[in-house]
Amino acid sequence: MPVYVGSAAPPPPRLLSLDVFRGATVAAMVLVNNPGTWRAVYPPLRHAAWHGVTPTDAIFPFFLFIVGVAIPLALRPRRTDPHGAAVVAKIVRRSAVIFGLGLLLHAVPWFQWDTLRIPGVLQRIAVCYLLAALVFVTTTWRAQVVTTAMLLLAYWGAMTLIPVPGYGAGDLSPAGNLAGYVDRTVLGAHVWRVDPRYDPEGILSTVPALATTLIGVLAGQWLRSSRAPRTLAAGLASGGVAGVAIGSVWSLVFPLNKALWTSSYAVFMAGVALLALAACYGVIEIRGHRAWTRPFAALGVNALALFFLSTLVARLLGLIRVGTPGVNLHAVLFDHLFAPWAAPVQASLAYALAYVGVWWAVMWVLYRRHIVLRV
Repeated sequence: MPVYVGSAAPPPPRLLSLDVFRGATVAAMVLVNNPGTWRAVYPPLRHAAWHGVTPTDAIFPFFLFIVGVAIPLALRPRRTDPHGAAVVAKIVRRSAVIFGLGLLLHAVPWFQWDTLRIPGVLQRIAVCYLLAALVFVTTTWRAQVVTTAMLLLAYWGAMTLIPVPGYGAGDLSPAGNLAGYVDRTVLGAHVWRVDPRYDPEGILSTVPALATTLIGVLAGQWLRSSRAPRTLAAGLASGGVAGVAIGSVWSLVFPLNKALWTSSYAVFMAGVALLALAACYGVIEIRGHRAWTRPFAALGVNALALFFLSTLVARLLGLIRVGTPGVNLHAVLFDHLFAPWAAPVQASLAYALAYVGVWWAVMWVLYRRHIVLRV
């Protein structure tokens, strides 16, 4: 029997295809976040410079979509649950813990609160989970469809019609966009240090990110229905084709942009995620091809723990000084174990793959011992 660390009771039975999809996604997150050197990154593992998308730009929306899919599989609507108030309290508590873990990653090791970045990956996951779960337990699927559409349309209107001081309306440049202006105005010094003109996980751009999560919620309700498995897979695939088509057309007037999480990007990536989930569901749940799934499932059942721990350790590797002043342990490992035998890009990719491999081994031990780390 699995041991659920940090949970009073085990969750409902897991959907293997979703765990595999989640595991592949979090493995990709760890891979792109941990090159051997940022000076030489394998091109598909880079984000688009601004407008447009690369394979890497699919990873975060995939994860938010998966968060949404899991909500109906784990929760029941409050209107049909006699313990609805307790469910809401659990949602709020879990969101607060995830948000706090995100802040901790930014604070370590100096805890400089005056410049601490408040937005972040875990923080966006926490906010989107909180709001999407509350929408799910308090509304019908029809209301969720309307809410999703309103969020996407409202964000489009705001980004293209509301003028930014000094830039005007509809400026989608890094400095002139409305989302960046809101982040600079509200958060001040508590934004992304790489480019303080905007924050890729900022306040306003969380609106369409919530829509991405709600599309996942709708997909989860579809999977939870009593329809035949082939009908479920076909519905996911049809929704995926529609999402890709709508997002592509929308991008002609509102470009695909991960940093701004434009509405076209939200719909397009949700469509791609639906297609990916449909493929996993068809291969695993319908055709029964499961022998290959265990390595991915091992990552998927502890995905949040994997992301947090791998990010924390990577940060510590960059802080620990070894030998020559100013040289950190990360650089020593890369320079001695990878750089000597390959070109910079290949060596950097090899380091990232090795880092994923180390964490896969850790997660595999937990998986074999049936330990699930939950918040």
